Amino acid sequence: MGDSSISHSTTTALPAEKVRLAVYDFDGTCITGNSPALLVGYLMRNRILPFPTALRIGIWALRYKYQLPQNESFVRGLVFKPFCGIPADLVDDYLRLFYDEVVAARWRPAADESIAAHHDEGCVVMAVSATWEPIAFRAQESHRFDHVIATRMVVDANGNYTRRVDGLPLEGQEKLRAVIAFANKAYGEGGWELAYAYGDHHSDAPLLSAATTAFAVTPNKPLARMARERGWRILEWE
Repeated sequence: MGDSSISHSTTTALPAEKVRLAVYDFDGTCITGNSPALLVGYLMRNRILPFPTALRIGIWALRYKYQLPQNESFVRGLVFKPFCGIPADLVDDYLRLFYDEVVAARWRPAADESIAAHHDEGCVVMAVSATWEPIAFRAQESHRFDHVIATRMVVDANGNYTRRVDGLPLEGQEKLRAVIAFANKAYGEGGWELAYAYGDHHSDAPLLSAATTAFAVTPNKPLARMARERGWRILEWE
């Protein structure tokens, strides 16, 4: 008698491949220098930022250099003081002009090479920065970032900028939180991984610590020390 058993073939669904993110800090990593500090100088040269306000910003920067506790929102409000009450679209145009005249020439070619390599391997490439959105968005127009997350200022009901930060500046731990919030919304929890992270400053440590592969780019001394201790690769992009 023939075999009366019935063979059933089953197909096991393979787990969906996670989206792999390559995330870059902007200031000091993709560019030489710090765009908020460069903006202060630009505003002073154009006689837009009063000297007393610039002095207060300078004192804040000195305290920041020595890693003393600081209010990140406070200093961004000081820098934005000349823009308070001005239509946001006009200020955005001014900040894009600042990028073109000052920041663009400071872009590091090695950053573009790195970004292109991660695109070639199928990564989603992002920038996360404490600088202001119009500056970061202008960089995105010339470089291959799929997404950009940056500090946003509050716009009032009349469409004018205020001196208040919308949420928190993207500094330190806030960079990682912003990346997580964006990726969870875009790709779903568990649907992505932070494959690569690049930063230059010790405040970038939370972001670098969360990545599978971390790069300290032309790092300051605290980050260089941390990179050696944790086995992160150090890149010299000068």
